[in-house]
Amino acid sequence: KNLQKRYRNILTRGAKQLPPIPLRQNGKRGRVAKSDAHNLLERLKKHETAVLLFVRLSHVPFTNNRAERDLRMSKVKQKVSGCFRTRKHAEAYCRISRYLQTMANQGYNPLVAIQMAFSGQLYADRGE
Repeated sequence: KNLQKRYRNILTRGAKQLPPIPLRQNGKRGRVAKSDAHNLLERLKKHETAVLLFVRLSHVPFTNNRAERDLRMSKVKQKVSGCFRTRKHAEAYCRISRYLQTMANQGYNPLVAIQMAFSGQLYADRGE
C-alpha cells in the first residue's frame, strides 16, 4: 500500500510539471497530438497494477526483456540463414536453445552444458 501511495504521488507530481496540451486549431480534425511525456504518464496511470506487479509478487520479473532476448536469437538465426529449411530443423534449433538457456539459468557454462548433454550426464558440478 505504501509503495502504491508513493507511486501515485510521483505520478501526480509529474503531471503538474507537464506543459499544457495545446488547444485544437480551427479547421483541424482529429485528436490533438500530445507529447511523449503526456502519453507515458497516461500509460503509467492506466497500467498501474501491471507496473507494480513485480513489487507484489516476487516471481514476476521487473521487465519482459528476458522474453525478448529469448526470441531475438532465433530471429537473428532466421535472418542470417534466410529461413529454417524444415520444421524439424526449426524445432531442433529451439530445443537446443531452450536447453542452453535453462542450463545458463542454473549457472552452467554453455560449453559444460553441451559436454553434459553429449555424455548423457544429468548432474555435474557447476563448471565455469
